[in-house]
Amino acid sequence: MTANSLTSSQSNQYTFDSENKRLDLDIAQEKIYNYFIEIVKTWEPEDVLLEFNRLFLGFFEAVNSDSITGIYELFSKDEEQEFLHTLKRCCYILINNWESNRKHKYIQELVNLFSIYKDFKHEQFTKRSLYAKWIADFIDSEEYQHIQLFAVKNIDEQSKSNWINRYSSYLLVAQSLDITNPKEQQEAAIKLSRQLKDKFKFELAMYIARSQSSTSSTNRYKNPSILGDNVIHLIKAIVVKKGTFSYENIANIFIQQTQNQTFEEFKNSLQKYLIFSVQQQNFVEMLKTQLLEKLYSWKAECHEEIINKDLVLRTCNKVIDYLTTENGKEPSSLFILLLSQGHPLTLVIVLLKIILVSRNSRIHLESRIAYLIRYYNKYPEDECKWLIHFIEIFNITFAIYAENVEYNLIKIKEDKPLAEPQLNLDDYHIFSQLKNKTI
Repeated sequence: MTANSLTSSQSNQYTFDSENKRLDLDIAQEKIYNYFIEIVKTWEPEDVLLEFNRLFLGFFEAVNSDSITGIYELFSKDEEQEFLHTLKRCCYILINNWESNRKHKYIQELVNLFSIYKDFKHEQFTKRSLYAKWIADFIDSEEYQHIQLFAVKNIDEQSKSNWINRYSSYLLVAQSLDITNPKEQQEAAIKLSRQLKDKFKFELAMYIARSQSSTSSTNRYKNPSILGDNVIHLIKAIVVKKGTFSYENIANIFIQQTQNQTFEEFKNSLQKYLIFSVQQQNFVEMLKTQLLEKLYSWKAECHEEIINKDLVLRTCNKVIDYLTTENGKEPSSLFILLLSQGHPLTLVIVLLKIILVSRNSRIHLESRIAYLIRYYNKYPEDECKWLIHFIEIFNITFAIYAENVEYNLIKIKEDKPLAEPQLNLDDYHIFSQLKNKTI
């Protein structure tokens, strides 16, 4: 520990003295944040953890005292939310720095510090019981669960405790978009979400490559999905739609053809584009009736306007809402209807076609997936298998169409004289390229 530590003699400088309670709380909080920004950059991580523990949790250790010193003196009994915001932001200042410097184990140690609250008998001390309850409330909160996402090293181990943890990348996207979260949390969330998605893309590509090679060990690269070996056939079914009628080409044609349309014309064109080449007729009928009806009445006062980038983005986001969750709290009726009919892949492809038209809508889509995950978190995993299946297909489809991964089918068997006219995917192998490097 260095002389820069926040000792009791420096309480006046950092507004930790009870005489300075009238000092504006915003100024006091900024001094706390700046202090942690300084020490996380200059101290050893072990010393930073000791200082964090002393300031936020240290009073638990003084079992024979009912006094309160330090940070807690800044907050009156009705300012729990201000305290929790301060605590949370300090956590993310440390997390952001250690994540950037690959000091991941200290994030886990930061989370472990909070286990001390379990040993504190807060009912023994009237004055301290309030602050002990604040810490207990924090550990029971969703905010603490968010912090725990950054501490998990093995996603497989994490998913054993709760199925939603398999899909942390979406929960993190939602965190990054929540403007009520500290900026450090938003930055850390989007960074970790990107890392998790890149990890999935790489592991999927390597698993596919090695699973089709007779010389490779099948145990070296684990299937990152939970679909088993069926994932190979699924990917072939997705990749096979290449060439002139690929999803990318159809999306580009749609963009070119709708550039000068009115908003009303664009709505009609979008609906036709989304159902183009969809083979399930009942799916098509549901989209035609329910989606078009909802979309047509939305912003009808703008029907005569010429379409522009802003309207395209807002329209695509709105269609995503209709297909997932309209209020951000519960699944939309269309989402439930489409998946109850057994069309997870078809729905995923429709969502993909939207993103290929409006790539900036992807983060909006991922946040809606997060809302669905949160909603179904209250149900047992066995009752959510249909949703899990949908998300797994979603993960794979969007990994295939990622900008830095390209998949192609290569035929490995010659056609037999009496070969069936229908494409036999078993005659093909999948080859992937990652950043111009063949896998």
